[in-house]
Amino acid sequence: SVTTSSKLDAIKNIYGISVARDLMEITVSDDNPSQSIFKMNGYISNANYTAKKTIMVLFINDRLVECSALKRAIEVVYSATLPKASRPFLYMSIELPPEHVDVNIHPTKREVSLLNQESLIETIQTAVESKLINNNTTRTFQTQVVHSTPATKFASKKDTENNPSHSGIKSQNVPNNHMVRTDSRDPFGRLHAYWQDGPFSQHEKKSDLASVRISVRQRRNPRESSDLSSIHELLSEIDQSIHPGLLDIVRNCTYIGLADEIFALLQYNTHLYLVNVVNVSKELMYQQVVRRFAHFNAIQLSEPAPIPELLIMALKDEDKIAEMNTESLKQKAEMLEEYFCINIDQEGNLMRLPVILEQHTPDMDHVPEFLLSLANDVDWENEKDCFQGISAVLGNFYAMHPPVLPNPAGEGIQLYKKDLDQELLAEAETTWAQREWNIQHVLFPSMRLFLKPPKSMATDGTFVKVASLEKLYRIFERC
Repeated sequence: SVTTSSKLDAIKNIYGISVARDLMEITVSDDNPSQSIFKMNGYISNANYTAKKTIMVLFINDRLVECSALKRAIEVVYSATLPKASRPFLYMSIELPPEHVDVNIHPTKREVSLLNQESLIETIQTAVESKLINNNTTRTFQTQVVHSTPATKFASKKDTENNPSHSGIKSQNVPNNHMVRTDSRDPFGRLHAYWQDGPFSQHEKKSDLASVRISVRQRRNPRESSDLSSIHELLSEIDQSIHPGLLDIVRNCTYIGLADEIFALLQYNTHLYLVNVVNVSKELMYQQVVRRFAHFNAIQLSEPAPIPELLIMALKDEDKIAEMNTESLKQKAEMLEEYFCINIDQEGNLMRLPVILEQHTPDMDHVPEFLLSLANDVDWENEKDCFQGISAVLGNFYAMHPPVLPNPAGEGIQLYKKDLDQELLAEAETTWAQREWNIQHVLFPSMRLFLKPPKSMATDGTFVKVASLEKLYRIFERC
C-alpha cells in the first residue's frame, strides 16, 4: 500500500537502506475491553540486523512518545529468541482510546503510561516472539575465501583449549587474516578452517558450507550444540516436573505490586495470589543457566575482584580456609569459564560473570557468599551433580533477594535517622527502588516467557491464593 511504502521510505531516508532491508512488517490488535483495546502496526528488525543500541520509534495515536516498559519487554524477547542477538530496531504505531494514555508521568510528557499496560505489552511481546520464531531460518551471511597451507586442518577441542585464543587473546602463530570465528569466548561457535591454495573442489565447497551451517545451528540452538547427556537430563527433569496449573497462572497472570520485601501480588482470572519473588527468581535463574549452558554472554567486571579478600569477608577472617577455597576455584577455572562464563584469572581475581537474564545483573554485595558457596556446595566429582550444583549456586546468587541495606520505606528508616547518614539513605532508596522496578519490568515479563514452575512450588508457599472474587461476592451478599 501507499502508506506502507511511505513508512518504509521514511525509515530508509532517516536510518539508511541497510536498516530498511532487514525489517519485517508486524501487526497485532486486541478488542477485549476487559484487557486492552488497541491496534498496532509497524516494522521490527529480523535476524540479519546488527546494532549495539536499541532504536525504538513509537507513535501512540500519531504522537511520538516513549514507553520504557514496552521497549525493555521487546528487548527481552529478542535476547531470548535470537541467542547472541544484537539490539533491535523497532517502529510501532499504536492506536487506542485517548483516555487510556497517561502522559503525566514525566515533566516533558514524552514518557507515557497506558491503561492495562501489562496486558498490552504481553500481547505485543507474544506477537514479536512469534514473528521472530517464524522468520528465524532466513538469516544471511557474508562469506569470503580463506587460504592457508595444506597442512592446516580444523582445530580439535584439545588444540583449542591449549591455544591462548581460547581466552580471547590472538594467537601469535596464526596470521589475523586467517582466523575465522564467530565469538572469541564461545567454544562451540568457533571455526578454524584452513584450506590449501588453489580452486576448491565441489566436495570442499560443500564441506565449507556444511561447517558454517553447523556452527550457525549450534549458536542458535544451544541444546543441539552440547553433547553432554547430563545437561539433557537436567533439561528433561525441568520439563517433567512442571505443574500445569501453576504454568497457566505464570503465563496469564497480571502483576499488581509488591506486598512486602519478599512477596508480590498478582492476579489470575478472578483470583489474587501472593508470590515469593525470591523463590520464583531463584528457580527462573537456575532454569536459564541450564538452558544457556556453554552459551552465555559475559558481564565484564569494571575492576578485577580479588577472590581471597572476598572469601575472607564471607568467612569472617578465616584466612587459611579462604586460601584453600581460592586454590580450589582456580583449579576449576577452565571448566567454569568454558561452560558457565565465570572467568577467574591465575592471580585469583574474578573477572567476568555470565548474563543469565537480559537486563539483570546480580547484587554484587552477595559476591563473597556466592564464591564461598561455589567453592563448598558443589559436588565436583559427578558430572551431572556438578553442573546442577553450579547452576543452583548461580541461580541463588542472581535471585532477587532483598538488598543488604535495610529498607528505608519500612522500619529500617529508624537506622538511617539514628546515624544521620544521608548518602547511605540515598543509596538504600535507589537500591530498593531499582529492585522493585526489576521485579515488575524484568522478572515478571521473563517469568511469563521462560519459567516452568515445578510441582514443589504448589506446596512450599511460593504461590499462595489469598482471595477470589467469587468468595468475596458471597461475603458481600451475606452482609
